[in-house]
Amino acid sequence: MEYRFLGKSDLHISRIGFGTMSLEPDSPASERLLIHALDQGINYFDTADIYQQGRTETMLGRAFRGKRKQVVLATKVGNRWKTDGSGLDWVPTKKYILNAAEQSLARLQTDYLDLYQLHGGTMEDPMEEIIEAFEQLRAAGKIRYYGISSIRPNVIREYVKRSSIISVMMQYSLLDRRPEEEVFSLLFENQVGVLARGAIAKGLLVSKPPVSFLNYTADEVSKAASAIKSVSDDWHEPLDTALRFVLHHPSVSAAVVGIRTKEQLEGALAAGKSPDLNTVQMELLQKVLPVNKYAEHR
Repeated sequence: MEYRFLGKSDLHISRIGFGTMSLEPDSPASERLLIHALDQGINYFDTADIYQQGRTETMLGRAFRGKRKQVVLATKVGNRWKTDGSGLDWVPTKKYILNAAEQSLARLQTDYLDLYQLHGGTMEDPMEEIIEAFEQLRAAGKIRYYGISSIRPNVIREYVKRSSIISVMMQYSLLDRRPEEEVFSLLFENQVGVLARGAIAKGLLVSKPPVSFLNYTADEVSKAASAIKSVSDDWHEPLDTALRFVLHHPSVSAAVVGIRTKEQLEGALAAGKSPDLNTVQMELLQKVLPVNKYAEHR
């Protein structure tokens, strides 16, 4: 497994991260997957307080009891389940963030979080209040670093300018190259690491039948999936190729892969050990479709 420092921090994370959103939190098999991933070299585990109403955090706390120092643990804050369970409210206030952090720490059975991420963000949020909450948690030793999870360029620019974020989690794949327009260069220049999610575009690049995605038609999605397959070789399966495309960009610290089954974990581990794509392979993939750009939040 390869490792890279996340932004300007001293968090040395595996280039394949374990995304926990789809894990079954009450299953012993899920806990075994987490331990197996750690044993095989994945050390970055990404969760959120809203996943399964907090039960996913509780499961990670159980799974990593006694192994905390081996794990780079990241969770997210800002969304809150409605009391009737019908959906989420966005609560970007200092009071809520400070209280939610205490609850996440308790569920995860830890005294500190390696990375605490704002789980969204808009230009209408009270940014100074949000930043103050994160800085207060950091000063108290309850978080080591903080970042945001956002695809909005205007929001990302403001946090880079006004805060000490070390990371941005965002969607990036062969079918979503919007960050290449300006966000990646901004983050690279400011030593802010990218945690890329959605590298296989909901499975459309590796297994699922083509449907329209963002501004691409089903035919264009099929063309992209065919290109992934065509450049895969003796060293790369299509999943490896899709992930290696994402990891090729110098701004990307890690690809966070949603994992639910043993087969998915084994595929992610294999991708973490596969070689980089060569120049010819990258050029073919980069030319397969016109590069899309953000239409909103610019």
